Amino acid sequence: MRKSIIAVAIGAALTVAACGDKEAAQTATEQAAEQTQQTTEQGAAAEFNQSNPFYAESSLPFQAPDFTKIEFAHYEPALLAGIEEHAKEIEAIAANSEPATFENTIVAMEKSGQLLGRVAAVFGNVAGSAGNDEFRALQVKMAPKFAAHSDNINLNADLFARVKTVYENRDQLEGEALRLVEDTYKGFVRAGAELSDDQQARIREINSEMSSVTTEFRNNLMNLVDENMVVVEDKAELAGLTESQIARLASTAESKDMPGKYVITVTNTTRQPILSSLENRELREKVWKASALRGSGNTATDNRPLVKKLAELRAEKAELLGYENWGAYVLERSMASAPEAAQSMLRDLVPAVVSNVKGEMVAIQDVINAEGGEFEVEPWDWAFYAEKVRAEKYAMDSNEVKQYFEFNRVVEDGVFYAMNQLFGISFEKRDDIPTYADDIVVYEVKDVDGESLGLFYGDWFTRDGKRGGAWMSSFVSQSHLMDTKPVILNNMNITKAADGEPTLLSFDEVSTMFHEMGHALHGMFSDVMYPSLAGTSVSRDYVEFPSTFQEDWTLNPKVLANMAKHHETGEQIPQELLDKVMAAKNFNMGYDTLEYIAAALLDLEYHTLTKEAAASIEDVNQFEEGALVRNGVDVDAVPPRYRSNFFAHVFAGGYSAGYYAYMWSEVLAADAFKYVQESGGLTLENGQAFRDAILSKGNSKDPMQQYIDFRGQKPTVDALLERRGLTAPKID
Repeated sequence: MRKSIIAVAIGAALTVAACGDKEAAQTATEQAAEQTQQTTEQGAAAEFNQSNPFYAESSLPFQAPDFTKIEFAHYEPALLAGIEEHAKEIEAIAANSEPATFENTIVAMEKSGQLLGRVAAVFGNVAGSAGNDEFRALQVKMAPKFAAHSDNINLNADLFARVKTVYENRDQLEGEALRLVEDTYKGFVRAGAELSDDQQARIREINSEMSSVTTEFRNNLMNLVDENMVVVEDKAELAGLTESQIARLASTAESKDMPGKYVITVTNTTRQPILSSLENRELREKVWKASALRGSGNTATDNRPLVKKLAELRAEKAELLGYENWGAYVLERSMASAPEAAQSMLRDLVPAVVSNVKGEMVAIQDVINAEGGEFEVEPWDWAFYAEKVRAEKYAMDSNEVKQYFEFNRVVEDGVFYAMNQLFGISFEKRDDIPTYADDIVVYEVKDVDGESLGLFYGDWFTRDGKRGGAWMSSFVSQSHLMDTKPVILNNMNITKAADGEPTLLSFDEVSTMFHEMGHALHGMFSDVMYPSLAGTSVSRDYVEFPSTFQEDWTLNPKVLANMAKHHETGEQIPQELLDKVMAAKNFNMGYDTLEYIAAALLDLEYHTLTKEAAASIEDVNQFEEGALVRNGVDVDAVPPRYRSNFFAHVFAGGYSAGYYAYMWSEVLAADAFKYVQESGGLTLENGQAFRDAILSKGNSKDPMQQYIDFRGQKPTVDALLERRGLTAPKID
């Protein structure tokens, strides 16, 4: 099945994953499949025709979606027609009377599903970036239909027989074609193609349930934002915030029909950015608890039953497919290859990280005591007092730093400039390409020789209906077989300043822009034949490597000199302040690393359970607490970055048993970046080498071999520890 266009597009239609969800499409029951077929035939025949903009490929450059014509009413009939058309194409391949060959089976599958691919990609991206209740309702409605469609392909005995024939004769193939055949065959086996009829029936049931439960979990997250708003009536309680920040809270209250009040909404992490500024400790506690307790029964929406249900279903599916647990199933195709390897990598870091946290905690408690605070540091205190420690240690005001990172300058003179220096590419605005919402900018990306590579959409600002976080996706992926060039999308959730005021970015937001551009270029530089192997269609613990690698250019002196200028005076960021930024880069890194490791280990705890162990969970919160204790990461003041009830990566996205991937990828990124620095740094030669060995290859070659081709050896963790400043405890 075409993963980059079909599986990933279907995954996007359910939830837009940060880096492309390689195995996002799950499967459904026989009954659901039958109902889907009936509904599809009736709905498509009745409503899908040439008046629907998805009926044919877009006539816009690079097949970019024409949002001047697309309306919400077009999505459902187009999706249903896409499923129907794809099903017929697959059935024709399976029923082919000619002997199975690479061309008439594998390549034919690669070419199938074009309608479904283009509509699912657009629907998923718009639903994630500018969705509403209608979009979410359609996602719920379509989830079992997508699931059934996927099962009807993956469990098609005649189709699998042909795929198996090609696989058994693969000695005739080489290179990308060989990898595609092996990848396709393994995908069918992992979907249950070799199971008995009864086992396949149960797999369908499980997949249908998983699809519905993950969709419910995802939609619950949107409900939890509204249910856990913190309403402030007295402006005095907001001491510590800037007037601009207060104005935004007032504007949010207005939009919620609460004029004269101030509304704080929670982002999808345990730690909330606003906690670093709020002076009112009681309000800080209220905000933190609204975040940390959401989905645990504190409001109407309770995600705890869904967490347990998904853990059970995943464990059962893994067992049916012959794996010890879900983690073993998921990680079989990763660089780690097994959950034990991922757990070992994380646990090996725990002692040094906890030691750093203890040092950070001592420094924070000293400030609390010096100010006469008669309390021990709590989670809602950490960010506020950490800022004080940062200011004292580095004499640096984060708001002062923001004055030198104006949004447009960061984009043009920072991110785009760095990519030009490294790869020779340029970004030219295309005002003639329509978008799905305001504040989105479209660029045509030109190669070093002036040739067009594709389109890039920058959707950087937060809006109602946009899911939290930052991610990359695509409307069209690269493929020489399909003669398509990439149409790539970056999303972030930057709060835009009021009209007439500049949007100033934190250093973390600047770094995230570089990170997401790394994902974008992984898709943009893709240079493969087959769409299933294109761009970011790689394992979870490899996909974050190219993006994390790009982050470190944020601190490159040449890049900083070009972008870090005062938004009013144009003055270059003072060297003294820049030195403080550089020195402060690893400040609070113990906290940042521990909250991440705790979440990653929690993910693996859920997904190394047997079916019986998962079913025996009596209380999700107690299980979470026990998991943290077992792994030695139970530091009260430093909770996991994501708690179970709002762990979207794991229970609503494609990172189940794979959240560790960010750290695994960072090992590669740190090692690679240090190597590049030792080889001349920000040069076209280094960029071309990275592009040739890594960014252009997609999944057409084994990831570790790609890395060795670039680096000359396997990575070590030394550069990671250095990157995070964790080589020794920091108690001073």
